Amino acid sequence: SHETFYITPTLVPTAVSASISAVQTFTVPGLQTSDLIMVQGIIGSQTAGIVIAEADCLTANVLSIQFANCATASATPATGVYTIQVTRLEGPAPVNAA
Repeated sequence: SHETFYITPTLVPTAVSASISAVQTFTVPGLQTSDLIMVQGIIGSQTAGIVIAEADCLTANVLSIQFANCATASATPATGVYTIQVTRLEGPAPVNAA
């Protein structure tokens, strides 16, 4: 079984160089390494050229987000309240949908 819930932490990302992606970490108490994380987006508008490529929890209480910068100049992802979906599995995930 699983539980899905949403959290809304305020994140303050740093600049991402042009045309690359970079992982940034944020302290989010309660996250577990077995959680499945999906960043739904920022409440408001994201900086032009910035997209969220991946998110996970590799260390307890630490959210990792890979920001990709598609612009030709350095850009800083927007600071603010992000909506994050957390799915917490109880036991291993099934290997198929049957």
